[in-house]
Amino acid sequence: MPRHPVGRPPLHRLRTTGARLRTTGASACAVLLAVTALAGCNRDQGSDAAGGGKVGIDLPRSDSDFWNSYQQYVEQGVKDGEVDALSLTNSQNDIGKLVSNVQVFTDQGAKAVVMAPQDTGAIAETLQTLSEKKIPVISVDTRPDKGDVYMVVRADNRAYGQKACEYLGEQLKGKGKVVEFQGDLSSINGRDRSEAFKSCMDQKYPAIKVFELATEWKGDVASAKLQSTLAAHPDINGIYMQAGGVFLQPTLALLEQKKLLKAPGEAGHITIISNDGIPEELDAIREGKIDATVSQPADLYAKYALYWAKQALAGTTPKEGPTDHDSTIIKIPNGFEDQLPAPLVTKENVDDPKLWANQLEKKS
Repeated sequence: MPRHPVGRPPLHRLRTTGARLRTTGASACAVLLAVTALAGCNRDQGSDAAGGGKVGIDLPRSDSDFWNSYQQYVEQGVKDGEVDALSLTNSQNDIGKLVSNVQVFTDQGAKAVVMAPQDTGAIAETLQTLSEKKIPVISVDTRPDKGDVYMVVRADNRAYGQKACEYLGEQLKGKGKVVEFQGDLSSINGRDRSEAFKSCMDQKYPAIKVFELATEWKGDVASAKLQSTLAAHPDINGIYMQAGGVFLQPTLALLEQKKLLKAPGEAGHITIISNDGIPEELDAIREGKIDATVSQPADLYAKYALYWAKQALAGTTPKEGPTDHDSTIIKIPNGFEDQLPAPLVTKENVDDPKLWANQLEKKS
């Protein structure tokens, strides 16, 4: 999710309890069979039959539960031998650090790179350099604006905005005032969510007034702007948070302080929908503090980032169409994209064991 800064509970509160990630065997034959079954990929003639090589993996940040969980899944996959990885780096939402880390990967002989560039425009030159070196790139959660990528692994972010719009529209019965915490609009994720939310609201719920608050994925900015908006419009009855990993705690703290945090069904309840699907959001749904979220699959982001890195090394060529993991591979101008499912979570399905956040257990 792009993406998510601001103080969140530390990573040591979470540990993986679900099944470990597994992919195909090491032999070229197994790789080919798995690729054919998964996405109809065909091996290029003359590619390296061994399909081996070091993979450089850069983590985008460590200041949100979502990305900390993603890191756990990546580290487990590496430990399980899904890929032969160089030492992981973390660019901490700094494009300069990402460029530097990628240079270190190439100096160390990386044959593929996994990254999650938070500024999707500024990474173009680095992608061009990697392309010239014949080093395939897997981009996680964000789709670079320019520059070749072998595969983008992300959910359909326009669907996030669409689902949030439709949920609020239905809950508010087409009338009211809604605050939208927009992500950084320099990010494809922030743009996709914001554009889809606006388009849906304009077309389906024109009687709902939307206050678009630019936040750059910063929770303190969102909280300050929400306070100002509430002062001018005390009848706000809906909030869309584009990233729960950033916005959840500051928002709940402010609403609690102002005695506006009321359970669903109570007079004055503000309907809140979020994006991310972190454990804290699911807890907030159970406790009646928020109403819904769209779950970004941190586990699948890690699993298929490593999977596609392995397939890139094996010389496979992705093909468009549905996969056997409920996603769809689409062709994009600069490569391919594996669009993973991201379900809407409400009180009706918040305890579904298939949700990645329910596969994590908080330490006391």
